[in-house]
Amino acid sequence: MRRLMILAALCAGMSFAAAGAELQGRVTAVHDGDTLTLSVEGSALRVRLDGVDAPELGQPYGRSARRSLAALCRGKEAKVIERGKDDEGRVLGSVTCADVDVNAEQVRRGMAWVHLRYLPLGSPLYEFEANARLRRVGLWRGKEPVAPWEWRARAAAEKGKR
Repeated sequence: MRRLMILAALCAGMSFAAAGAELQGRVTAVHDGDTLTLSVEGSALRVRLDGVDAPELGQPYGRSARRSLAALCRGKEAKVIERGKDDEGRVLGSVTCADVDVNAEQVRRGMAWVHLRYLPLGSPLYEFEANARLRRVGLWRGKEPVAPWEWRARAAAEKGKR
């Protein structure tokens, strides 16, 4: 039993170390306001900004969020600190393009929500979102912004009714 516990601890440590890996490459595509493709040593990696959630393309401000991310990163060298993988197999990470913390900048610009479920309390991103809300920038100009996770849940429920 003790060996099993040690093995589990070692495996957890290895996955934590892998989750902190730093990737560098060029951004070749921007899919939406929180997902891009990074070319690393000839391989294309789909990367999802960790801790934030941008409006879906069909939502108000979805295309604006994609344009914002593209302006920050498309065609530029990027550094990604990997935090793991999401359910779709995308790399989750903190992204820096041209010395800009892209995760934070999307929130500052009002182009993404802080994803409460995945971001620890105390993160500065909460303050950035609060400031964007107060200044009514980006999606916070809308009358009643709907968080992407709520929008997806509503869309799934509607689809289930058909």
